Amino acid sequence: MSQSIAVVGCGYWGKNLVRNFAQLGSLSWICDQDEAALKKHAEMYPNVRTGMRFDEVLTSPEVKAIVLATPASAHYSQAKTALQNGKDVFVEKPIALRYEHGAELVALAKANGCILMVGHILEYHPAAAMLRGLIRSGELGKIRYVYSNRLNLGKVRTVENILWSFAPHDISLISGLLEAEPLAVSAIGGSYLQTGVEDVTMTNLVFEDGVRAHIFVSWLHPFKEQKLVVVGDQKMAVFNDTVQDGKLKIYDKGIEWQGDVPVPRQRSETNLFFDDSEPLRLECQHFLDCIRERKQPLTDGPSALRVLKILQASQMSLQRGGATVQLAEVMEKAA
Repeated sequence: MSQSIAVVGCGYWGKNLVRNFAQLGSLSWICDQDEAALKKHAEMYPNVRTGMRFDEVLTSPEVKAIVLATPASAHYSQAKTALQNGKDVFVEKPIALRYEHGAELVALAKANGCILMVGHILEYHPAAAMLRGLIRSGELGKIRYVYSNRLNLGKVRTVENILWSFAPHDISLISGLLEAEPLAVSAIGGSYLQTGVEDVTMTNLVFEDGVRAHIFVSWLHPFKEQKLVVVGDQKMAVFNDTVQDGKLKIYDKGIEWQGDVPVPRQRSETNLFFDDSEPLRLECQHFLDCIRERKQPLTDGPSALRVLKILQASQMSLQRGGATVQLAEVMEKAA
């Protein structure tokens, strides 16, 4: 089966998708409304068709799948139109900006027999895959607490806030690692550069069995940090994606009770080694495999819908000054 891919959007992130699908030998079309960007890519990929009209991509019989790297506000309408035209779709995160729109895309993909995959790239990071295996094997014991920091100076958005720009990565990874969605969330934040567009947010998630997580994101930070910490009752793990060596470490540390006294247990610290393949290349290859084998992606529509539900509940909490929001409320509002 041909895997002819059209990438729509070749800007800040789209150019990386173009590069990977071209290197994988599946790129047939690049579509963008920026003439200068198209001209540049036409010179780089002379055997790939370029154009500014999305409708031409949709109606082309040679295009089997469409990759959307467009602004988040366009994801729903463009993915919907692509699915209605029988195209498999890989859409960058978030799948949509409203839960009911995401649910509509999931239902449409199922009805039309199309593959729907969402670009939650951290799920494809080899370190994340190894960490997922460690948790499932019980190496860390019972998971108690997870937290993540995703901090940098820029790239500042003017429409979507930091919650919708940065936090989907961590929401996807944490809910995937725990194989669950939270019962409730709360979120606080601050808008310092633009009124009504939060630059910094802190989101708290409450899961069953008392497991909690928090996600701190900011594009107003003096240095870049992308760190996830998983605390189990036996061991702890740290995934630090901004260091060259020691990206994933296991700490054989914890608290032991000696009578009524809690005593820190400090034993070994272990660096874990894993395949250093580019996560985006693995993600793109996974999409091609799913098209060929007609199988559900790791980050399929339902998993992306779970992320969207958490994002929407977090946004509701932000607007209510940090009040706790039950995820069930998102479902009720979407009904």
